[in-house]
Amino acid sequence: MTSLLGQDFVLEIASWPRDRTAIESVRRAVFIEEQHVPEHEEWDDLDPVVPHVVAYAVTAAAKRDLVGTGRLEPTGKIGRVAVLPQYRGTGAGLAIMRRLVDLAGERGFTEVYLNAQTYARGFYERLGFRAEGPEFDEVGIPHQRMRRAVGNRDGTTAGHDGDAQPAGEPR
Repeated sequence: MTSLLGQDFVLEIASWPRDRTAIESVRRAVFIEEQHVPEHEEWDDLDPVVPHVVAYAVTAAAKRDLVGTGRLEPTGKIGRVAVLPQYRGTGAGLAIMRRLVDLAGERGFTEVYLNAQTYARGFYERLGFRAEGPEFDEVGIPHQRMRRAVGNRDGTTAGHDGDAQPAGEPR
C-alpha cells in the first residue's frame, strides 16, 4: 500500500481480462467524457497486451474506490494516465507514475517517454521528465513529448534553490 498526502492507495498491475471494465471506466470518464477525445481514438490494439497499473483508494471501511490508471507500452512509452476528478491533488497521479516508472525499470528499460498534455508538463518535469521537440496536436489537445531516465524513484527534483520539491498532480 502506498500512502501519499494522507491518502492510502493500492497499486496493482492489472490483468486486461479481469480489470478491463475498471480501466475503461476511468479512461472513458477522463478522456472521452471530460476531454472530448473521440472514442475511436481512445482504444487501440495495445490495450489487451500491455501492462496497466490501476490505483484504488482505501477507505476507512476497507472499501477500495477506483482512482486512476496508466499503461506502459513495449517502446517504453507511458500513456493513458488518467485520474478521476475527485482524486486529483491527492497524490494518485504521482503514485501511478512512480509505479509505471518502476515497472519500466523492472522490465529493463533505461528510459521512458510520454506525450504530456501541455498543461501537465510541470507535473512531469517535477517527476524528472524533460521536454523535447515542439508541441504537437494529439486528438485535438496540445501535447509535448517528454523523456526521463529510469532510476530516480523519490518523485522529487531540485527546486530553484536546490531544495527538493514534491511532485504536483495533473488533471
